[in-house]
Amino acid sequence: MISSVPALFPLLLTLKVALFATAFAFLAGIGFAYLLVHKKIRGRDLIDAVVTLPLVLPPTVLGYYLLVIFGRNGWLGQWLDDVFGVSLIFTWQGAVVASAIVSLPLIFKSAKAAFESVDMTLENAARTLGHSEVSVFLKVSFPLAWRGIMAGTMLAFARAMGEFGATLMIAGNLPGKTQTLSVAVYQAVQAGDDSLANTLVMITSCVSLLILYTSGKLLNRRQPWFQK
Repeated sequence: MISSVPALFPLLLTLKVALFATAFAFLAGIGFAYLLVHKKIRGRDLIDAVVTLPLVLPPTVLGYYLLVIFGRNGWLGQWLDDVFGVSLIFTWQGAVVASAIVSLPLIFKSAKAAFESVDMTLENAARTLGHSEVSVFLKVSFPLAWRGIMAGTMLAFARAMGEFGATLMIAGNLPGKTQTLSVAVYQAVQAGDDSLANTLVMITSCVSLLILYTSGKLLNRRQPWFQK
């Protein structure tokens, strides 16, 4: 008989990590996307490449970079420890950082494509009517681009839920503390606990499938969902 307790904590932790990671990636991704689409700045292609880089880097390589940066001897990790007494290594907050960086490109690319599809004459018309840049973004750009942004956000959430390599390197595998679903599956397989592994795999697969289906419906709809 399968106990629900071993599967419960990794599920709840994974949802918490994915929610926080997606929130951070959402803000950063939209910010970078809007900046690159609407502002003529030097190094746009380089910024685009750097923000997209986590999408193609092996997770272990990304995890190594995070250890170098956020470790106790890393420049940012040492600063956090000296100023705030905080260490991200072997904590669920470290898993949030890893998942946010890994999922950031999905929101960034979706938001960039969505903002590029917005008719700039509408944005310029709003500016001529006296709207500030913030007002143009909130009342014109984002409402017209929201479907693509939300589809990318759901994909980022699914990616954050499934993150393994970078999360394992920075947050470790501490049952009851930092063990997410993907890490718990790995441990269950290593321990030969097929029942628990099957349960965790089914949970992850069902949630991911639901997210992918919903994001696909959002991208394919040409009218609001409530009119269908």
